[in-house]
Amino acid sequence: MRWAGGRQSGNIEDRRGLGPVGVGGIGAGGVVLALIGYFVFGINPSTTLSVLNNGGAQAPQQEGVRGQVSDKEGQFVDVVSTSVDDVWSQIFRQEGRIYRPPAGVVLYNQSTGTGCGLGQSAVGPFYCPNDQKVYLDLAFWQELSGRFGAQGDAARAYVIAHEIGHHVQNLRGETDQAQRLGSHGAESGSVRLELQADCFAGVWAAHAPEVSGGQVALDPKDVEDGLRAASAVGDDTLQKESTGRVAPDSFTHGTSAQRMKWFRTGVTTGDPAACDTFQASRL
Repeated sequence: MRWAGGRQSGNIEDRRGLGPVGVGGIGAGGVVLALIGYFVFGINPSTTLSVLNNGGAQAPQQEGVRGQVSDKEGQFVDVVSTSVDDVWSQIFRQEGRIYRPPAGVVLYNQSTGTGCGLGQSAVGPFYCPNDQKVYLDLAFWQELSGRFGAQGDAARAYVIAHEIGHHVQNLRGETDQAQRLGSHGAESGSVRLELQADCFAGVWAAHAPEVSGGQVALDPKDVEDGLRAASAVGDDTLQKESTGRVAPDSFTHGTSAQRMKWFRTGVTTGDPAACDTFQASRL
């Protein structure tokens, strides 16, 4: 994947080195619930933590250093997230709307306070709609390649583009639409939301070269790496790995085949309208 030399907006909040935050008002049971939700059922941790936060005290807040970062891993996140924002800015502009980037992409170690409660690295990257920030512990890259077998920069870029895709949904109103359709089941609002975010990640991949002037680009092998990442985190794959069986009634993200299908749809069409999973008769 080509990304070195790409534009950096500095929309990074670096909390690395500040140390982990305690469980605070949420309690250890809440953290365990969030972890089980992600690894066993594939539940978006921001959803779990938001529910917990509504019934308890706010997680302790931290303020990181905002702006460009000097390390290569941080620069990669900055370049990719900037590219994703640039693509969506162009798309929104063509639609006669104004795109507002996320309030920040937060890099942290182990745990940190969020607008959705306590965020921990074990739940993986997530988007919190309450504060409109993406949260990422870069140790997840090792998890992505080691446990999920999704290696390379393109697989990592897919994750970032997917999470910012949730921000796009928040701006467009699909997040509220999904909540009205429920959070569990093969046809649930949660599954439709996640598959659309996969498709939005593909839309970014399709437009990144033209919008960045060729500085950020994915070749066919990179797209395959992205598809591999999408497949690795399908509900059926995760459930088989953790419990040995598949329970469609508890799906929240979609199957591996569905996640690959919708990412590929975004890549091949480059059209957000083709990502309307809420109107799709078949997911």
